[in-house]
Amino acid sequence: MLNQLPSLPSAQPPPIPPPARVFHALADPTRIAMVEQLSGGPASVSELARPLGITLPGVLQHLAVLEGDGLVRSAKVGRVRTCRIEPAALRAAADWVHERRAMWERSFDRLDEYLAAEAARDRADSSSHATNHPKEPKP
Repeated sequence: MLNQLPSLPSAQPPPIPPPARVFHALADPTRIAMVEQLSGGPASVSELARPLGITLPGVLQHLAVLEGDGLVRSAKVGRVRTCRIEPAALRAAADWVHERRAMWERSFDRLDEYLAAEAARDRADSSSHATNHPKEPKP
């Protein structure tokens, strides 16, 4: 009988964290423009399309990405679909950036301290070298 490997459960991709979803949605300049426009308040799909110069189906495709990634939500009342920003998604990305920034600032602070200590040590070595080995007078 052949040795059989145990079957492994089908691998599911890990869930996409909220910051990655936000960055994915904002990876397109048209979607950035839509989010910027919605930052001023709710807007209909037609209002979103007007300054972009693209077709309504194009706007709807971008809107589907923004909604799928949690940045925007929309509601249809009659024939008008109104879109609004979903602040929690943007907050998650802002928090992620803030955490990384704080980490880098701490790292740079430690680097500054290290470099200052090295510079002080170099100055001390230079001055002790100068006092231990005075220049010989010229003949």
